[in-house]
Amino acid sequence: MASGLFRLNSVGSVGDSYDKALAETINGLFKTEVIYRRGHWRSFEVVECATLEWVDWFNKRRLLELIGNIPPAEAEADYYAALETEPMVA
Repeated sequence: MASGLFRLNSVGSVGDSYDKALAETINGLFKTEVIYRRGHWRSFEVVECATLEWVDWFNKRRLLELIGNIPPAEAEADYYAALETEPMVA
């Protein structure tokens, strides 16, 4: 692309309820749990570090009830381990 920016394809059509809804939900959750809760930030670097910590927790360590109160990273590892042990069917 000439501008160097990437376009993200939307799940829904422009203007419907699915248009970038997941991204907006995650951004809102992050702002609520990190940005607003921790208050005043001393620098951009502190915000950046807090963001990285939250993303790591969200993707790897938070417990999800729907998958048996295990972290997403553990569920993903279990999924791929099960794929390796299943016999191939022709």
